[in-house]
Amino acid sequence: MIRCVRLWTGEDNNSHFEEGVIELEPGQRGDALSGKIDAVTISFQETGSGGTFSWHKAPTRQLVITLSGTLDFQTRDGQHFLLHPGNVLLAEDTTGSGHSWKLTDDTSWRRAYVVLRRGAHVPFRAKERQPAQA
Repeated sequence: MIRCVRLWTGEDNNSHFEEGVIELEPGQRGDALSGKIDAVTISFQETGSGGTFSWHKAPTRQLVITLSGTLDFQTRDGQHFLLHPGNVLLAEDTTGSGHSWKLTDDTSWRRAYVVLRRGAHVPFRAKERQPAQA
């Protein structure tokens, strides 16, 4: 499974996130693979070490695949999550108050943006939440 974090806008107009995976099925030669995901474009971007981006929302529904760099993402309610190389962000917070990020290491953030076609299915599965301890 491939680690994926889904970021979306809640009813409170703030960004929220949940940890999960991109589901993979058995394939040929013992590989694990997803089905094809309907995408419009793919582009690449690099931000030098020390980079930050203050509050913003995703410009469109997209997958962001981290190739290098480690990032700390934050939501307006103070929640944080880290993205590492090989992680995927499913950015769906295209409205609302948005999120911010900053690089946490001395490496550039290299990533691929995969813009999804409207209505495209992404095989994201949220991690099961542990019940609260009494």
